[in-house]
Amino acid sequence: MKFWLAAAALMAMATAYAQPSDKFRSLDRNGDGFLSKDEVSHIPGYARAFDEADENRDGRLSPDEFIKSESIHDRQELGKSIDDSVLTAKVKAALLRERGLKSGDVHVETNQARVLLSGFVDSDDQKQRAIAVTRRVDGVREVRDGINVR
Repeated sequence: MKFWLAAAALMAMATAYAQPSDKFRSLDRNGDGFLSKDEVSHIPGYARAFDEADENRDGRLSPDEFIKSESIHDRQELGKSIDDSVLTAKVKAALLRERGLKSGDVHVETNQARVLLSGFVDSDDQKQRAIAVTRRVDGVREVRDGINVR
């Protein structure tokens, strides 16, 4: 009797595991049970996760491959966030090291290596120096100026 209960439990778990998630079903627009690159193309940064998870290289994701791609994509997004935090810290340190620049009132926000400087400085010279210092920080792709001169 215990054997049959254990077997039934395993079958139920296998069936549940094989079922596509709600997210998978919503992305599977043509209902073929697989996801194409076109069906996930609207998700920013998903192409690399798709390619890495497509184990059999057939250009589509099964429900199991989709689970793997979701994990890969989540790690990539977390990595971007950590990279942006590190870049923000590097920019703040560079601004603090710059002599004659009152950087305490300059705020730094980073998103995908794009840095937004905001806040206040005492002169246009300080504003230009803050922008120049930020541009020299390794990893900064773009600097957006939101600094105001008092």
